[in-house]
Amino acid sequence: MKEAGRLIREASLPTISYHGFVEGDDIGKGTVDVVVTEGFTGNIALKAAEGTARQIATLLRESMSRTILARIGYLLAKPAFDRLREKMDPNKVNGGVFLGLNGIVIKSHGSANPEGFAAAIDVGYDMARNDLNAKIAQDLTIYHAKHQPPAGPEAA
Repeated sequence: MKEAGRLIREASLPTISYHGFVEGDDIGKGTVDVVVTEGFTGNIALKAAEGTARQIATLLRESMSRTILARIGYLLAKPAFDRLREKMDPNKVNGGVFLGLNGIVIKSHGSANPEGFAAAIDVGYDMARNDLNAKIAQDLTIYHAKHQPPAGPEAA
């Protein structure tokens, strides 16, 4: 992983702004737009974030219904809560991308409803429309051209 990070950092590809290794809390802070991981740790990070969001939502619901003042406060803040719920709805932001394949593969959440499944299809459509695989191939070609080993005496 360290070697791959070094190679990406040194590649200076025009379409990649490489941040490097991130901590778990960077995912929620929005430090980067994309986190690349293997499936096991990526799934743990995703499930932990989903579980934490559900837990906070439950605690908030309980707190907002405790007293009459809390209920009034909830009613005043309801539009903000609705916007937050919309932004955090996993069915609206569904679709994990598998890279490194000769095609487009999107992983949909197992509990996705039809709207969530459609969101995952939208991710694939956007990848195809923006020709992501060709852009990755182009970046790899540029990288390999810059990093070819020097021709030695055995090449002659």
